[in-house]
Amino acid sequence: MKKIGFLGLGVMGLHMALNVDRKMDVEVVGFDVSEEQLRKYQAAGGTAAASVEELYRTCDVILQMLPTHEIIRHSVEEAIRLGQPGTVIVDLSSAAPDIILDLYRKAKEAGMYLLDSPVSGGNPMAEAGTLSIMTGGDRSAFDAVEPVLACMGTAVYTGGPGSGDTTKLVNNMIGGAILVAIAEGYAFAAKAGIDLQTTFEATRGGFAGGPLYDNKVPKVLNRDFEPGARIAVHRKDILNAKHYAHKMDVDLPLTDVVLRVMDWMNDNGYINEDQAALVRYYEDKMQVTVGTGQA
Repeated sequence: MKKIGFLGLGVMGLHMALNVDRKMDVEVVGFDVSEEQLRKYQAAGGTAAASVEELYRTCDVILQMLPTHEIIRHSVEEAIRLGQPGTVIVDLSSAAPDIILDLYRKAKEAGMYLLDSPVSGGNPMAEAGTLSIMTGGDRSAFDAVEPVLACMGTAVYTGGPGSGDTTKLVNNMIGGAILVAIAEGYAFAAKAGIDLQTTFEATRGGFAGGPLYDNKVPKVLNRDFEPGARIAVHRKDILNAKHYAHKMDVDLPLTDVVLRVMDWMNDNGYINEDQAALVRYYEDKMQVTVGTGQA
């Protein structure tokens, strides 16, 4: 590869792009529609592309971390229109698998490669370069860009096109259920009047414990709802799961509960808070306050 482009320098994308820039021994350029994010990228040592069109035309590896299906689709289609045969497009966002399959076919017809390569781990792991990366698509394309992905975390090849995003949906369906269970459990504990810190210490080593538990419960107890992983982003993946489940004609009853809680957060203006803020839903339903910090 000769030149890498990174599109989308948001909360996670900024750190991911900087890790690629610092660790790869090839030219790396970044672009974002937000001038503020571009300035942050440049201030940290990154090189900004003159335009998004220049990035599409000159980079043989294009990484993108984008927020919506509409923007993901437009970006891939523009990369296909303006780029060169052999270009590898890596979508690090989370998209519905059927959308990726459609874009994969278009890229293939143009002599390009599209990898669906969503990530998990939130902002702290994006900054540390320790994300979990799930990549579907052509194996040869994955092998070619695996050193780039390794700059951002640990990449696992999941199989053919769409399999990376399907794996991410599984990850976020399970993660969403755990997060809602944490919120419900700690609201229940608060209503029962038991000490919440003691509850955490007593349960973290048991069956309920794990990395997500250790990360989110202290945030709940401290009412630290500053976003490390925004509910809005997780909700998008839950909606993607529902969309794909409908196409497969299957029900997702537990995921329906998760979506109901996230929809309430959206309706009440909390959608851009951290996932720990899901406790607000149960505070409202149980008429209790969980934790002692300020949010």
